Amino acid sequence: MNHPAEETILNVDLSDPGSLPQTAIDQAVSLMKTGRLHRYGEYSGTEPHAALLEKEFAQYVDAKYAVGINSGGCAIFIGLKVAGVEAGDSVLVNAFNLAPVPGAIHHAGAKAVLVEIEDDYRIDINDIREKAKQSGAKVLLLTHMRGHIADMQEISKVCDELGLTLIEDCAHTMGAKWGDKFTGRFGALGCFSTQTFKHINSGEGGILVTDDEDMAAKAILYSGSYMLYGQHQSAPSEAVFEKWKKTIPNFSMRMSNLVACILRPQLAEMTQRGERWNEAYAALEQRLNDITGVDVLPREPKEKFVASSIQFNISGLDQQQIIKWVDQCTNRMVAIKWFGRSEPMGYTSLYQHWQYLNSQSLPKTESILETTCDMRIPLSLTDDSCDQIALVMKEELKKVRRS
Repeated sequence: MNHPAEETILNVDLSDPGSLPQTAIDQAVSLMKTGRLHRYGEYSGTEPHAALLEKEFAQYVDAKYAVGINSGGCAIFIGLKVAGVEAGDSVLVNAFNLAPVPGAIHHAGAKAVLVEIEDDYRIDINDIREKAKQSGAKVLLLTHMRGHIADMQEISKVCDELGLTLIEDCAHTMGAKWGDKFTGRFGALGCFSTQTFKHINSGEGGILVTDDEDMAAKAILYSGSYMLYGQHQSAPSEAVFEKWKKTIPNFSMRMSNLVACILRPQLAEMTQRGERWNEAYAALEQRLNDITGVDVLPREPKEKFVASSIQFNISGLDQQQIIKWVDQCTNRMVAIKWFGRSEPMGYTSLYQHWQYLNSQSLPKTESILETTCDMRIPLSLTDDSCDQIALVMKEELKKVRRS
């Protein structure tokens, strides 16, 4: 697209995942030369990257066990199976979400019961109580959507009160904490993603964590270990596997050695990555809040987030004006997603678009998302880039308001 010569065009690609650490590249090349990319094998002499990643990730989040899966969505699916979810069961889940999450519930043969959100994008705890009583659900699949962490003390309390098994979807909160405790560690299970636009990048990948030895053994067997589960270094004893090894089906959802060897050096950098992301978030938050009609909501003091994206509300525009503004900003490389679109677009969809679910009405969530926008934060974002983003947004808002 041609732009007037005087127009500012953002000099950073907001979808840029950044290059992998050289150590990851070197390890991947070395492994590829052996050809031994599968995590299990009747051979020796190859570093067991998948087993080592699991051990290192469990240590990182202070869990007893971690299991490498082929994607974040499949980690959730296996988490549901491990938690005892059966066909026809109801599972509570945030209405503000991304398609793989209700997709995992559907994959398990269960029914997604959508829960309203609050103005701060976090799940409505009162609606959890209401929907649990209405549906008889025994599982809450809590997504920390776009990195916004619910009050985990209150969530834990309501789960105990209602007898709900808590599964945390931490696709957007690797390295994040509520208080002094990592997300993924409040429930029975935590599920993480290593897809390219997450905190560590292997293209696709997932990790499941738990302290429960039976859940860990089941997850390893479901993921597709054959009878080679002894090659895991983050796993319960042989006696636990003996209970389950002939009754758990193999779903072939395991992580490969190649994926794991790419991830291990990135995991070692997570603290520094988190600091860099949050610096960029703070710089961008300040500039966006200076724009009339744009509002980045304050975060809870206990919420130690890792901000790989930023969300904000846009006011004073009707739906057609928001679409025009978003599209014009995106044309100038300030790629903004709007959660109020009537049609799904790219990675973004609304609960109304998931027509394989039973029809449900969530007026509060719908109203909130009508003004909710979203933007990625690449690690390469600079103060100058933040200035450019704010300038483009201001200029396009003026144009839209005049039209």
